[in-house]
Amino acid sequence: MAISPPSRALSKSQYFAPIIIFITALVTAAFSSYAHAGRFTDGGGIIGAIKLHRIGPGESLVEVARRYDVGYHSILDANPGVEPFVPKPGTVVTIPTAWILPRVLSAPDIVVNLPEYRLYFFPRGNPGFVFTFPLGIGDEGAETPLGTYTVTEKITSPSWHVPDSIRREGGGLPLIVLPGPNNPLGTHALRLSRGNILIHGTNRPWGIGRRSSHGCLRLYPEDIVTLFEQVETGMSVVVVNQPLKIGFPDGRIMIEVHRGQDDEPTVGQALKRFYDHGLLGKIDFSKLVRAMLEKTGVPVEVGLDQ
Repeated sequence: MAISPPSRALSKSQYFAPIIIFITALVTAAFSSYAHAGRFTDGGGIIGAIKLHRIGPGESLVEVARRYDVGYHSILDANPGVEPFVPKPGTVVTIPTAWILPRVLSAPDIVVNLPEYRLYFFPRGNPGFVFTFPLGIGDEGAETPLGTYTVTEKITSPSWHVPDSIRREGGGLPLIVLPGPNNPLGTHALRLSRGNILIHGTNRPWGIGRRSSHGCLRLYPEDIVTLFEQVETGMSVVVVNQPLKIGFPDGRIMIEVHRGQDDEPTVGQALKRFYDHGLLGKIDFSKLVRAMLEKTGVPVEVGLDQ
C-alpha cells in the first residue's frame, strides 16, 4: 500500500538535518508494519520519537523490530542485555524510532547511511516530506559501495540472474531464479546506475538491519512496495558512511552514535563536529563519552545542564 503524504511547499535545505513533525503511518501488508514518514522544516533536529514495547509471550525482538519497521541490529543496540530470540515476557524494550538525518552536501532524492542500516527518501512531489526505512546491506567482503547513483530501472516481479561469483560459492544455484517465494529479490527492485547494485525486497526479512547481501540494499517486503510506488527513474541516490550524527532540536545538543562499518567513531571526531558548530564549550564530556561507548543508535542529549 502506498502512503500519499499531504502536499506542502517547503524546500530542501543544503544539509539534511531538519526537525520533523513525525507521522507514523500503519501499512497493512502480509505483515503489519509501521512505515515512518514525516514533514520537516529547516533546523538541525531529531526525526521521530522513541517508543516502548512490552514483550508478549513467545515474542522475539526480530518480530518486534519488523512490527515497528526497524532493523535487527538497531533494536539490539537499543536494548543491550536483552536476549533477542527468547526475551523474557513482560520486558519493556526501547523501540529506536527516532533519528538524526545524515548530512549530505547535495540534495539527493534518496540517502542511504550504511552504519545505521537505513534509507531516507525525499519525494519530489511533496517537498519537505521524508520517508525512512530499515535496510539489509552488503556483507563483509561484499560491501555496498559508497557514492552517488541514479535509479535507472524499476522492475516488478524481478528475476534474479545469479552472478558467477555467487554461484561459485556453492549451493547449487541455477543461472536464473524466477519470480516467486524463493527469489531473494522479492517482488520489486530498483536498479542503480553503477555495478549490479539494486534496492529490492527480500524473501528473508530477518536479514533487514544486518549485513546480509552481496552488495545490494534490501527492504522489508511491505516497505519496498511503498518506496517503489513513489520512486521514479532518474532519481538520485547517495550512499554514505556516517556512524556519528549530531542535531540541535529546540536548542538542545544531541548525538546519535552507531557502530562503524570499518573503524569505530571516536570522541575526538565528535568533539571536532561540535567545535565546527561553535558548541565545544557547551558539551558535557561525561555524557558524550558515555554515548560514544554505548553506541545505542538512539539520539541522546550531550549538552551541559542549564
